[in-house]
Amino acid sequence: MAWFQKRQYTVIKNVSKPTLVRIGTEGALWESCPNCKELALIETLIKNLRVCPHCSYHMRLSADERIQMLTDPGSFSPMFMDIRPTNPLGFPGYGEKLSSEMAAKEAIQTGRASMDGLPVALGVMEFGFMGGSMGTVVGERVSRLFDHASREKLPVLLVTSSGGARMQEGIFSLMQMAKTAAAVAEYRQSCTRPFVCLLCDPTTGGTTASFAMLGDILIGESGALIGFAGPRVIEQTIRQKLPAGFQRSEFLLEHGFLDLVLPRKDIRPTLTKIFQWV
Repeated sequence: MAWFQKRQYTVIKNVSKPTLVRIGTEGALWESCPNCKELALIETLIKNLRVCPHCSYHMRLSADERIQMLTDPGSFSPMFMDIRPTNPLGFPGYGEKLSSEMAAKEAIQTGRASMDGLPVALGVMEFGFMGGSMGTVVGERVSRLFDHASREKLPVLLVTSSGGARMQEGIFSLMQMAKTAAAVAEYRQSCTRPFVCLLCDPTTGGTTASFAMLGDILIGESGALIGFAGPRVIEQTIRQKLPAGFQRSEFLLEHGFLDLVLPRKDIRPTLTKIFQWV
């Protein structure tokens, strides 16, 4: 799949921890799976959409990689990306993080795209920027995306990967839960097109407690961690051992929280069928 971006890797040497990227005898690049620790050729991972060929573990993708995987080549047109973050509480060190190169895209990219020629309003969260935390920029972009989709009668696809609310913005971050939930409600009142949410690893905290679980169709990526508080926090609170696979997408499907759980290779064709039917 040539459209899937090839990452740039740096080989790390002389470190005590096992290296994630190694060079083989013929100069080939290998990466160690975070789950099974087996090595796989980078080229193999790219062709397999960064799913481990040994254990089928779904490695995390950047927002750019998600967009390339889901949309027609060159069809994504960014919107509302001029909305930039500030430091409303004067949180120490937060301003420096907001001046980084990644801060321009922030924790979500929003815009219009097409999937097999079908137009869709798309928002993709970026876990690589501050854990995909939901601050004022994320809330504003999501709200404006629903407003645009309502006016243009477009279906909405949100791809979530987030640690929850952004502590550096305090109450301003928590207010985005109500703001985005209200945007979903207004969209449903004025538009009959579907809102589909693809929940990826991890989707937790305030993101789960707001727009991530409000989709008309909820799809979990295989093996994704989805919940509010993390398993460790829950175990420490209730002082009980949690069941195997607790808060993974397959567990949530079994208990009625999701409509579908899909391996990565099946996500795009399934979404296309959904948008064709409704």
